[in-house]
Amino acid sequence: MKGVNASAPWEFTLLGFSDRPRLELPLFVVFFISYVATIFGNLTIILVSRLDPKLHTPMYFFLTNLSLLDLCYTTSTVPQMLVNLRSTRKVISYGGCVAQLFMFLALGATECVLLAVMSFDRFVAICWPLHYSVVMHQRLCLQLAAASWITGFSNSVWLSALTLQLPLCGRKEVDHFLCEVPALLKLSCVDTTANEAELFFVSVLFHLIPLTLILVSYAFIARAVLRIQSAEGRRKAFGTCGSHLIVVSLFYGTAISVYLQPPSPNSKDRGKMVSLFYGIIAPMLNPLIYTLKNKEVKEAFKRLVARAALIKK
Repeated sequence: MKGVNASAPWEFTLLGFSDRPRLELPLFVVFFISYVATIFGNLTIILVSRLDPKLHTPMYFFLTNLSLLDLCYTTSTVPQMLVNLRSTRKVISYGGCVAQLFMFLALGATECVLLAVMSFDRFVAICWPLHYSVVMHQRLCLQLAAASWITGFSNSVWLSALTLQLPLCGRKEVDHFLCEVPALLKLSCVDTTANEAELFFVSVLFHLIPLTLILVSYAFIARAVLRIQSAEGRRKAFGTCGSHLIVVSLFYGTAISVYLQPPSPNSKDRGKMVSLFYGIIAPMLNPLIYTLKNKEVKEAFKRLVARAALIKK
């Protein structure tokens, strides 16, 4: 095909918001602060959950997986983004673009499945409390976590291969902050209808199906909670689920608006901003959401600080 360069380019240009240079410095500051807060918040949850024996439960095991996932999620995109925001040449190598595409797809799909697994854990804890320790045994927890990661990375292998095999031509300018499938499809010189259909199918598979399972789980949870006689019991039950519901709403709401909404004249900028939200802001907010009203995590953190102080003495 004339004009098609089937060979891999050396690098891509990530345009981001280069057409609005005034935004670059404020965005750099916001992203840098968000990244530092994400690293600190998620590492704190991982350390507290692993070092405090009282938090060695399925709920905090899955929360640790979510925190690790969020750390990897932001690290796969934000450092490159920060470099480009303060550079005149906003480029990423071909290998870096491939790695970014693969990790972003893999970790996004993993989080979709993991959030559904976490809702199942809450369903068993509230609807079958007497059988919770029997059902959610260590082996099942490990299997569910492994299944989330394996499913997410398997999806990424398939979808990344389909995207990267497309021939590219012309200038290799990605109209985005990162190497994401919809932006890369626009660089191809061939018809991408089949790829767009596959992307839509994967989006339904990893967004709508897990979200449906989560909503069904919480419908049963709500019915079980309303049967609890004491107001304190209902408050505690809703408290353990509230944080997860907020995270689910933030993640699925923004992801679905990118991948399952029809394109519109404003979809380009909307896609950038929404991707920034669920790729940067949401991982920063998750530790805050899970810890602000969580007495167990607060008390465990205090115990670790007190233990560290004693060791120093």
